[in-house]
Amino acid sequence: MSGLIALVCTISLTFTIAKAQSNVTRGTSLQPTGATTSWFSPSGLYAFGFYPQSGGYAVGIYIAGISERTVVWTASRDSIPFSDNATLRFTSDGRLTVDQTPGQQINLFDTGGASFASMQDSGNFVLYDSTGTMVLWQSFDHPTDTLLAGQRLLPEQTLFSSVSETDNSIGVFQLAMQSDGNLVQYPDMRFLGSSYWASNTFGNGPNVSLNLDSNGFLYLLENATFIILNFTQRGYPTKDAIYRMKLDVDGIFRLYYHDLSNMSKNGSVIWASSTNKCTAKGLCGPNGYCEVKNNAARCRCIPGFEFVNEDRWILGCQRAYSVEKCKTSDSETAIKMTNLNNVRWDIATYDIPNAPTQEECSSACLNDCTCEAALFIQQVCKFQRLPLRYIEVIDIESNVGLIKVYTSPFTNRSNPTNRSIHVKKVRQKEIMIIGVSLLSFAVLVLLISGVIMYRTKVWAYKKISENLNVQLFEDMGPRAFSYCALEKITDGFKEELGQGSFGIVYKGVIESSMRPVAVKKLKELAREGEREFQTEMKVIGRTHHRNLTRLLGYCCEGPDRLLVYEYMTQGSLADILFRPKENKPKPCWTERIRMAVDIAHGILYLHEECECPIIHCDIKPQNILMDEYGRAKISDFGLAKLLEHDQTKTSTLIRGTRGYVAPEWHKRLPITVKVDVYSFGIVLFNILCCRRNVDNTLPDGEAILEEWVYECYESGEVLKLVDYDEDVEKRALEQMVKIGLWCVQEEPSLRPSMKRVVLMLEGTVKIPVPPNPTSFLSVV
Repeated sequence: MSGLIALVCTISLTFTIAKAQSNVTRGTSLQPTGATTSWFSPSGLYAFGFYPQSGGYAVGIYIAGISERTVVWTASRDSIPFSDNATLRFTSDGRLTVDQTPGQQINLFDTGGASFASMQDSGNFVLYDSTGTMVLWQSFDHPTDTLLAGQRLLPEQTLFSSVSETDNSIGVFQLAMQSDGNLVQYPDMRFLGSSYWASNTFGNGPNVSLNLDSNGFLYLLENATFIILNFTQRGYPTKDAIYRMKLDVDGIFRLYYHDLSNMSKNGSVIWASSTNKCTAKGLCGPNGYCEVKNNAARCRCIPGFEFVNEDRWILGCQRAYSVEKCKTSDSETAIKMTNLNNVRWDIATYDIPNAPTQEECSSACLNDCTCEAALFIQQVCKFQRLPLRYIEVIDIESNVGLIKVYTSPFTNRSNPTNRSIHVKKVRQKEIMIIGVSLLSFAVLVLLISGVIMYRTKVWAYKKISENLNVQLFEDMGPRAFSYCALEKITDGFKEELGQGSFGIVYKGVIESSMRPVAVKKLKELAREGEREFQTEMKVIGRTHHRNLTRLLGYCCEGPDRLLVYEYMTQGSLADILFRPKENKPKPCWTERIRMAVDIAHGILYLHEECECPIIHCDIKPQNILMDEYGRAKISDFGLAKLLEHDQTKTSTLIRGTRGYVAPEWHKRLPITVKVDVYSFGIVLFNILCCRRNVDNTLPDGEAILEEWVYECYESGEVLKLVDYDEDVEKRALEQMVKIGLWCVQEEPSLRPSMKRVVLMLEGTVKIPVPPNPTSFLSVV
């Protein structure tokens, strides 16, 4: 009965508020800095329009009737911030769009044909048909990180936290209303065992929703009738007050109370999912952990590490100092194991040596080049790779983390939070002495250079002219190397790292910085002129993404074409997935999914986000390299055919690698970005199953990977794709298989875009049931 009363009150209030609305007609527009930046509700309490965000402006709904603007909904959260020249339009055909630059129009909603829009006093923004009775779209159906009174989080819907208080892009925490009736909080992506809070109401689904009413009640409602869990237990005054529930940037969801008659009480927290401010997994990012001091959360780095960015803890920590090999003869470099007591983390154990004591565990890890850390629990030693994720400080003394630390008296950069005042003063003095010395030296060099340039004026101009093509604007692109310089860097091309379809790769070291690099000596390439090749390299050099290998330089001398890339310490994805099990164990399920997400983000950047869209044409495990933190990076993209800005497809000779090549290559059909989507689908199957796409040693029904995957999916036996002893949830594996099957559809138009693939991988959109990859063509 209490559930029914609450429901009736909520519906009644929502109906009453919905009457108070301010209509927006077609042809109306807004600008971030114009006279009209927002459309207000009748009372002025809520507004829809532009608001400032880091680096520009965003479009969304915010509470305008309180002293501090509070955002409650954001459109296109992953779009780049809009500039002050952007224009929000309610178009003549009933769409809401943003014109960022001339000719570039972004649809905010996947709908059209609306006759008018309304910003309501409930905080709901609604698009209506011509009758004004049928709702075509409303913001209440698409919550971002906040629920308002009268709004619900329905089954299979998810709230995503923001990146920061000033940036409403999608962050790393989720609050999911699951179809089993359980309300659960997750970090990053949803993995089995990765949740850090739950309502424990599983088994009540599938029709359970999270509700917030105007009395401040926050509760789970089953079948829109029965309250199965009331979080707040009691109501609060409703006169001149509003409530909002928000999944905050720290991963905790809280219920806020705004007293409109007393501004001093604005934003008071009246309920929270946790009082422990360090409760959210991953709050401090990889290799970082959280501590609460003076009622405030503080992130720390594990020993020997420092923050990637001190202003953004969520990015985690990186080694303060490292060496190329774990066993070094450098007398100035020390390698030791350091304790981190009372901790646990997301275990990705690759080996369990026979080391029953903490000292033996430390010694064993120290002598294993792959081991970067170990977790010692009750006489059991577990070797770990980096990065360490979801590190927690706990009250269990038997848990001891053992971290491998590299130190050097010259280059060690310890965690800034642990540096002493004495060290800072010494370094400041050293910097001052060095600065004065360098300044004096620079003045002397300038004087000498002036005399030399004056006396050899003609020679200088001639030399500059000869090197103009390779030196001009060097800071805007990769560095130009001479062939002799690369020959020296690689010690005469002595150490071969591998061979690919485009050439042979050698290891080298840049002497000035002792930075290891990978030098690729290209095979016969298209016969571009020297200037054209240099221009292309400059463009590729400006293509930067965390999931792409970086082009550092190139050589263009006569017939020689060489490329210099950053060196990837962990080798290729093929090395990791296809190595014999007796050598090293395969990566765990969580690591494999992270690899797939990394690769998808890299391809998405190439297709839609870089300066010149790129079709890679040869996505395969051998062209995906792994850095020391287990991050996947796509290589060889610089050798793919660049698309011009006005070109959407191309047709050329078959490129790529057998088994990963899309069917349209063989049929001489126009080649689009969908060829990379197909290749990604095959790579995803490689990752899920840790095997090659063609293996003739297996039975006939299993030899061709994509055919076997579909057979297992169709029969409901997807667990046959992984080892029987592997801890993999069937539903999670099935979701990944469905994504791969959509990607490998023989008909290109049926394959999703990489943007949609990324959303499916991250659990943002539903994954429909895929057809047989060859069914479309068989019907045609």
